[in-house]
Amino acid sequence: MAVVIRMTARRPSLPSRRHSPPLLSRVRDRSPGLGASLAAGALAAGLGLGSFAVLAIALWVSSPYPDSGPGGALHVAAALWLLAHGVELVRTDTLSGVPAPVGVTPLLLLLVPALLLQRAARYAVDAPDGDDPDAPPPVRARTAWAGVVAGYLGVGGCATLYASGGALRPQWAWVAVAAPLLAACAAGAGVWTAYGRPREPLLRLVSLLPGAVRRRLLGRDTRVRWGTALRASLAGTAVFLGGGTLLLAVSLVGHGDTARASFLQLTEGWTGRFAVLFLCVSLIPNAAVWSASYAVGPGFVLGAGHHVTALASDPAPLLPPFPLLAAVPQHGPGTWVHWVAGAVPVVAGVTVAWFVAARAAERRWSAKRTAGVAALAALLGALLLAALAELAGGPLGVAALASFGPVWWQTGAATGGWLLAVSLPAALTLRAWRREGADSLAAWLGFAGRKPRDGRAAEQERTQGSQTPSAPSRTSAAAPVPAPVATPAPVFVTGVLPDQADGDASERYEALPAEPHHVHPVHPLPGEVHPVHPLPGEMPPVDPPPGPWEDEEARKARWTALRRLSEPTAEDEDDVVEDDAVEDDAVEDDAAEDDAAEDEDTDGP
Repeated sequence: MAVVIRMTARRPSLPSRRHSPPLLSRVRDRSPGLGASLAAGALAAGLGLGSFAVLAIALWVSSPYPDSGPGGALHVAAALWLLAHGVELVRTDTLSGVPAPVGVTPLLLLLVPALLLQRAARYAVDAPDGDDPDAPPPVRARTAWAGVVAGYLGVGGCATLYASGGALRPQWAWVAVAAPLLAACAAGAGVWTAYGRPREPLLRLVSLLPGAVRRRLLGRDTRVRWGTALRASLAGTAVFLGGGTLLLAVSLVGHGDTARASFLQLTEGWTGRFAVLFLCVSLIPNAAVWSASYAVGPGFVLGAGHHVTALASDPAPLLPPFPLLAAVPQHGPGTWVHWVAGAVPVVAGVTVAWFVAARAAERRWSAKRTAGVAALAALLGALLLAALAELAGGPLGVAALASFGPVWWQTGAATGGWLLAVSLPAALTLRAWRREGADSLAAWLGFAGRKPRDGRAAEQERTQGSQTPSAPSRTSAAAPVPAPVATPAPVFVTGVLPDQADGDASERYEALPAEPHHVHPVHPLPGEVHPVHPLPGEMPPVDPPPGPWEDEEARKARWTALRRLSEPTAEDEDDVVEDDAVEDDAVEDDAAEDDAAEDEDTDGP
């Protein structure tokens, strides 16, 4: 029985390394967790493809005109999945027979592979909780990142081969650039998040830059400055997108009849209308970026040579009816209704300035450093909106349809100019408001007669106020007054004249001003004591002259007397011994009398 239990409880033997291939053993030893990372990347790609396939199959099943079979629907799903990565497609079944490129990437569909990759990389690291000491260590960052990217691109390559046989065929040059770039960035973000967002990898990237650029980037408060600029730029970009969405909604409401007619004209069945509605919803972020570019000035292009701006709009070419295109303004010069869109970059610049000024007031930055951080935030915001403009546009055909959407470099340059022009003065003004208060800002603008205090003087005054002990109440004990320092001129120290420190209390404070309300901070010279003025209407505490109770000899005499009273003398100890002896004799006599009484009781009749 014991032998059976021992055999069943024994751990199963693993294959010996002598029989396994040396390359596989080397990879297993050096890269633990690589297989799980590959599986996580392949699973992320499969989930993305599956979601697009389910949508395409559902639309094909419910379509009243299913011309192609399920293979055609799956080819379209694979092509849409690649389009969501920024891969440009080519449509072969055109009326003219000339292949037409399709390069407008729906930004809402771009979130699907990005989020799946980010979560796959986080789970591939499998970082344990800090409270569990027995948990296994996390997978190395390089191993997890490489495994997720390799597994994802492996499935993506198979999907690209499959989509090449359909009506929408991917261009291999875009497949080789766009898909790996998205996979690398999203997986890197996931691994970086799983490790707690450390800054060492970013510093390693910065170390590759030239020395002059690195010195400017890695200055004082580097992390705070870059973090503030990044948050401010993200907030400004969010305002741009929100303002663009608002402009789009207002224009669609104004052109509601045209949008509704184009929506009903495209298709008749509810399945086709659902597909058009899904396409419109996925293109709303693109239209918001177009509207933001329209607000900053350059606008967007509806075909080659047809610009749409707030100042003027060229006549657009003959376009197919589409609900979102109904929001495009009519051709002709712009009016005040179109110029209202300029409020969007102003609000974005004020938002950037608000974030920068809040941190500048907290860290007590100078005006030069505040302006530098605001300029950095404007540069980052311009780069973000330029990248979004590049992703939001693209070709939809050849000839006149070869260019659609905003031009990225024009949008980026106009965005940077707006943010610099608005955020720099607004950040400095808000910094002054937060540091000095509304009164000082009003005085600086000329609305009040009092001049604002200098920042260093105010800080020194607050420091001295925190170090100066608060005035005690009239019922509490008086606080000690520091000894005065002899100076050429009379100096007030807690309201006591230097030449009257030993005089009567009634003779003090006679040289003090009656109402010292507007007393500006005076920086003392070396060797002088900075004056501390009492509050109006209050008498500072007077230190009473030292009496006999505070004398050191009197204190020693009191302690000696108390010690003598508390310690017993030799006579007291003899009295205590005699009392104890008398008590012992009395106890013995009582015991003898009790024994005699008991004997008499026992001898009776």
